Amino acid sequence: MVDPDPKQRWQQPLPTMYDLPSEFPEEPGVPVVYPDPQYRWQQPLPTMYDLPSEFPEELGLPDEFHILQPNLLSETCRPSLYPVEDCFTAQDLNLYYDPRHVLWHKRPDWFLVLGAQRVDHQDALRWSYVTWQEGVVPFLIVELLSPGTAAEDLGQTSRAPDQPPTKWQVYEQILRVPFYVLFSRTTHEFRAFRLGERHYEELVLPERRLWFESLGCGVGVWQGSYQGVAGQWLRWYDPKGWIPTREEQAEAERQRAEAERQRAEAERQRAEAERQRAEQAIATLEQTQRDAVQRLLALNLTPAQIAAALSLTVGEVERLRTGGLGD
Repeated sequence: MVDPDPKQRWQQPLPTMYDLPSEFPEEPGVPVVYPDPQYRWQQPLPTMYDLPSEFPEELGLPDEFHILQPNLLSETCRPSLYPVEDCFTAQDLNLYYDPRHVLWHKRPDWFLVLGAQRVDHQDALRWSYVTWQEGVVPFLIVELLSPGTAAEDLGQTSRAPDQPPTKWQVYEQILRVPFYVLFSRTTHEFRAFRLGERHYEELVLPERRLWFESLGCGVGVWQGSYQGVAGQWLRWYDPKGWIPTREEQAEAERQRAEAERQRAEAERQRAEAERQRAEQAIATLEQTQRDAVQRLLALNLTPAQIAAALSLTVGEVERLRTGGLGD
């Protein structure tokens, strides 16, 4: 392939996601016409509407774990030091990385982009992630190890002649993704790599956690149940602990509301008991006073004398004498 003059290369309009298709053009029955290399840069590059998102023959197609685990990562990815609205997460979305070979792509199991434009309308939802359109590469890529893709995920494969670069080469050498994480559903192995000057350097992960200082949160291995499935999962955490999922937030709110209801009920019962105690005390006092009035009347004391003796008013003495109810 003959590339154009580098000075002119980026002066041509590059494709956006609206030029690339969702379905893979090389699927059976779909003709693909490649432009003559010498004219490649004189044509509009494809966008996500022209580039594929589904490859039935591709290894590592999503199983249940490859659906649940990325969902958990997306649900709990809420950096405290970075605007959530500027964080884009995706799973099994084609990642196009080379405008010179517009059909070349990788499909990370999950990735996080910082500073990607957030969409607020259904029509603008991404069909794929086209790096030359977006202008920003992923900050973190997570690959879930499976038998069919483990060798490539771990950088143990070599680029075949006339074939696209390997996944490791794309992440490390072409896109220069700052962080690369691997997790195995079977062994629960958790490995992380940080981009050095030229190559990835494996990190030591105390307690199987990886902290991102710039985000104010990290990724770690959590033992628990997600959507009713118990096991070990990757999820985000912050200084307060594991960042809750929507279900966990709803359950925590339900428990908080229930605790508040119980507190209110306990307060109501306490107030009711206090009211009953006060009423009983008043009734006991009145009965004691009534008995005293009857005894003094039996001694032929006048109401005025009884009132003076019991520190009551004459009216209260009359009420107690006649058996009247209190106020």
